[in-house]
Amino acid sequence: MTENLATIIVRGVGIYLALGVVFAIPFVLCGVGKIDSSAAKGSWGFKIIIIPGVAALWPLMAWRWMKRLSPPSECNAHRAAASRSRVDPENSP
Repeated sequence: MTENLATIIVRGVGIYLALGVVFAIPFVLCGVGKIDSSAAKGSWGFKIIIIPGVAALWPLMAWRWMKRLSPPSECNAHRAAASRSRVDPENSP
């Protein structure tokens, strides 16, 4: 039973990655510019480098491409502090 389960898992992962590679090629050529304008200006080296990541995360990339979502904005303490109004120099200690 464990051999059959292992075979099913390996085949499932193989199918998932094959679909990811098939999706990654048109996405890198056309879709990456639709969801990130700065990536549209990327070099061919950049586009080749992102193929493995796109193949691994293809459901997320397909969803973002279909919805035409912009890149997520980072939310952390540094950005929050930078976006707050600056301290008035007359009232600072």
